[in-house]
Amino acid sequence: MARILLGVSGGIAAYKALELVRLTTGAGHAVRVVQTPTSRRFVGEASFAALSGAPVLVSEFERDPARGAFPGDPQPAHDPLSHLELVGNADVYVIAPASANTIAKLANGLAFDMLCSCALAATCPVLVAPAMNNHMYEHPATRANLQTLRERGVTIVAPGEGRLASKGEHGIGRLAEPAQLLAACEAALAAGTSAGGQANGAVTARGGDWDGVKVLVTAGGTREPIDSVRFLGNSSSGRMGLALAEAALARGADVTLVAANVSLAASEAIARRDVVTAAELQRACQEEFPVSDVLFMAAAVADFRPVAPQQGKIKKSGRASLALELEATTDVLATLAAQRREGQTLVGFAAEHGDGAVELARGKLVEKGVDAIVVNDISRADIGFDVDANEVTILTANGSANGAISVGRAAKSQVAEAILDAVWRLRGGR
Repeated sequence: MARILLGVSGGIAAYKALELVRLTTGAGHAVRVVQTPTSRRFVGEASFAALSGAPVLVSEFERDPARGAFPGDPQPAHDPLSHLELVGNADVYVIAPASANTIAKLANGLAFDMLCSCALAATCPVLVAPAMNNHMYEHPATRANLQTLRERGVTIVAPGEGRLASKGEHGIGRLAEPAQLLAACEAALAAGTSAGGQANGAVTARGGDWDGVKVLVTAGGTREPIDSVRFLGNSSSGRMGLALAEAALARGADVTLVAANVSLAASEAIARRDVVTAAELQRACQEEFPVSDVLFMAAAVADFRPVAPQQGKIKKSGRASLALELEATTDVLATLAAQRREGQTLVGFAAEHGDGAVELARGKLVEKGVDAIVVNDISRADIGFDVDANEVTILTANGSANGAISVGRAAKSQVAEAILDAVWRLRGGR
């Protein structure tokens, strides 16, 4: 059992925090809740107290009837300073929802209320789950504040995309689902991290945890020419690969992106190599892979290509049909896996269709000799190719029941964070 402190700031998403408390206590954890004064306009203290079985605090000046203890723990004989005792007893502190206002206060080290005071005093892992209008979330000030928190070792649980509070509005900014928040808390607990950098000899699981790690990401879909104007291709937009590259960069990694026909822009800090065909992608990877620590092969690489592409345009005139002879392309991921050096981690991606997707991907995990496979079902129109959301299962090479991690439908930026977390643990926190 862990002691989880939940900070709730003002916003309509506060109702989801009730479900988080229900799930967390149901999983056997002890929960205490602190609220901002504004959050009470959305959900009152009585609801959180009923679900957690413990008093809720709003001000650092009010007396804590439990004297900083979590449910099931003995109370101290004296009345301690509530904000110091409460967070001092916590194993993890999650702020969900975190409004733009609260995030700005946290980034600037302000202690306007109980929630922020606990954050300043925290020596346990701190997780922040933004929830707000998409324009507020995408504002440069909010992005900069979140980056500041990451650099201090705070875990940012990225919001999802979908319907927002205002009628007719849709975009990124939805609070992560309660089950995902609980999973993030448990991942932080398993890593044994602290907001200040290290605790119990472990390294922080977010922020600068990828400092100095050389990451190679492939993204997009290759195109194999039929003639000078036509090609065999696929629907991959490169969004998932770009999300991984940006997330790794934000955590301190040195990132190289091999982009196959990707029209989307990437951060200038990412070294980018644009390619067209599977052969070009292979050459770029062969050059970059030897100096890389982690490879994310997120690109959709063609399995076949025309044997004899035409130099000019094939004319339709006089043709009732056209036969193309295809040949297999090189399996880039398997080739790189056979050349790996000690300490390298390889992650493949499998876009499977319909039933049996996970089992098919598990076979690829063994066949290609990689450390992990990320699989998604492309038979669904709401995830996968050319959309902003995804739902994946991460399979790891140990093949045990614990070697499968399900990530529910969320924005690809959020899925990327979950994948990085899984790989970070796979590498033993290095």
